[in-house]
Amino acid sequence: MKNIGQLINGKPRLENIAITKPVYNPATGEIIAKVQLASNPIINSAISAAKKAFETWSQVSPAKRCEILFHYKSLIERHIDEIAKLVTLEHGKTLEDAKGSIARGLEVVTFACNIPDLLKGEYSTQVSTDISSYSLRQPLGVCAGITPFNFPAMVPMWMFPIAIACGNTFILKPSERDPSAPMLLVELLYEAGLPANVVQVLNGDKNLVNSLIAHPDIAAISSVGSTAAAKSIYQQAALYGKRVQALGGAKNHAVIMPDADMNFVADQLVGAAFGSSGQRCMAISVAVIVGDERDNSLVNKLIHKARQLKLAAGDNPDADLGPVNNPEALERIQHYIHLGIRNNAKLVLDGREFHPVDNSKGFFVGPTIFDHVTSEMKIYQDEIFGPVLCVVRVKTLDDAIALINNNPYGNGTAIFTRNGNAANHFAKTIQVGLVGVNVPIPVPVAYHSFGGWKSSLFGDVHMHGHEGVRFYTKLKNVTTRWDWNDDVASGMIMPTHE
Repeated sequence: MKNIGQLINGKPRLENIAITKPVYNPATGEIIAKVQLASNPIINSAISAAKKAFETWSQVSPAKRCEILFHYKSLIERHIDEIAKLVTLEHGKTLEDAKGSIARGLEVVTFACNIPDLLKGEYSTQVSTDISSYSLRQPLGVCAGITPFNFPAMVPMWMFPIAIACGNTFILKPSERDPSAPMLLVELLYEAGLPANVVQVLNGDKNLVNSLIAHPDIAAISSVGSTAAAKSIYQQAALYGKRVQALGGAKNHAVIMPDADMNFVADQLVGAAFGSSGQRCMAISVAVIVGDERDNSLVNKLIHKARQLKLAAGDNPDADLGPVNNPEALERIQHYIHLGIRNNAKLVLDGREFHPVDNSKGFFVGPTIFDHVTSEMKIYQDEIFGPVLCVVRVKTLDDAIALINNNPYGNGTAIFTRNGNAANHFAKTIQVGLVGVNVPIPVPVAYHSFGGWKSSLFGDVHMHGHEGVRFYTKLKNVTTRWDWNDDVASGMIMPTHE
């Protein structure tokens, strides 16, 4: 059985005695590897090495950092099939989905290659007589990234490329459920020419997270996870005086206006709700139908299209949906299906009745649809993080907006309509960070920034794009005066008693 340790200076490192956790193949239910949880001595030595590496890496020119990232980009493109297979093997998502997520991460690497321009400051001359002022952005030090299981390649690439482009060193703590893809990503960084110990991978659980938060040499922490985890990381890191961005959970709504093209909406919602088996923080988990509550046309279309989806192992070319990631996830999703039935939501499509077309024996559950869901129900209130779509019916667009704005989450939302006034009203008044108009999953491209509102984000800035550069740098302003004559004593000086 494969043993997975840490990645220090681009090289795997195993401990003789270590606490381990299992890594599953979700399609078969089998344990395929054991991942070692980093011990405290390893954690401290890795951070110490990263701190030492910062002394020289922070002085490397942005142009040279850019050159390494360009080489890195080409290596990822060359190895994308290999990375995707690791994602599929340990996460469970289809190969096509895995490749798509890597491509979205690669966009951030491309964006980071523009770092010489992104780090340019501002300059003002003659702010006073013979005095000029300029600003510059400088790196923070050792930064840490805590990334989730659902995007083991993409989310790390949302973090460390910008961090190191800005001159920081980086400790990556991936999910212990699927660590192989992020480790390969960092190995490729060293193949691209990254100097020693600039990026390291430490595998671990809460002990590692707490160690990163408390360690005095960690300057900033970026994380993606559940809202409970994000809030805890934010509060603890803030107490230690660290810069922190912590992205949390979601309950994303799609509002369907009566004038929308229902065939188009059904196609979009099936992909947005059930793609990646619903294990996406941007998945649409609530469809809000505006208008006549007796009209079942959209729900019928959703049922018809969802029934055609095929469950199979992620590397099966016929797979539309792979398994969920682990047995606990499967048990949780099945629990919420039972709960929805008990709370009198109308179960119109039961994912428990689906079976993999290739007879895989892993952690499978099919697309599930509940109709006539209300805001008091737990299946509406909680983030299920599985292929479960709740249908809520309201009379007006303002009712839909009120429903969404009253929800504690504010990650993503969408509206489907042909009416520009309705779309503009929705976009202006909705209290959500990422808004789509006829786009169900409005994840922005790399040169814009990603992040939600309310309980979906703890921190002041969003991820990647220009916000990411701001997060991984601190601003310095310099005021200068150069006198032509050495004996000039006038100008902006502090008064004295003499």
